[in-house]
Amino acid sequence: MNKSMLAGVGIGVIAASGIAAVAGLDVFSSGPKYAQVVTATPINETLKTPRQQCRTVAVTHRRPVQDENKIAGSLIGAVAGGVLGHQFGGGHGRSVTTVAGALAGGYAGNQVQGSMQNNDTYTTNQERCQTVYDKSQKLLGYDVTYKIGDEQGKIRMDHDPGAKIPLDRQGRLDLSGGNSDNKA
Repeated sequence: MNKSMLAGVGIGVIAASGIAAVAGLDVFSSGPKYAQVVTATPINETLKTPRQQCRTVAVTHRRPVQDENKIAGSLIGAVAGGVLGHQFGGGHGRSVTTVAGALAGGYAGNQVQGSMQNNDTYTTNQERCQTVYDKSQKLLGYDVTYKIGDEQGKIRMDHDPGAKIPLDRQGRLDLSGGNSDNKA
């Protein structure tokens, strides 16, 4: 082998290595390197978490009544009204005032006993609980609208892509996440 042939082979190997390196850098590609992000809309889910909320309240109770029909009050009132009515009038008029006094006294006694029974109360504290819901938001991802040249597309991503999304060598979105300079 002669020296010129060896030199030619050496220059050829160096030239081939240089061309391969330049091709690997994709220097001659005329397409865009990034997709431009038009919008990135967060998608949230509302979560409702139940919990018990309790409070203590005062509850008023009426004491049990032995004379629900208020007979004792009616009788005592009728006797007192009859005695009082008997003090007025004379003759046949005295009988009328006695009966009228007994009727009025019976009614009054009935009402007084009812009022006393209704006011005979006691109070206890009771715990009242109810289920309430705490609301919170969970981020599901982002609906991203992007442009590559004049063409527009949409995709859902698990993170906010920023202002641009890198493209692979075929001009498609590179979603591998390996490029960190797309936060612009």
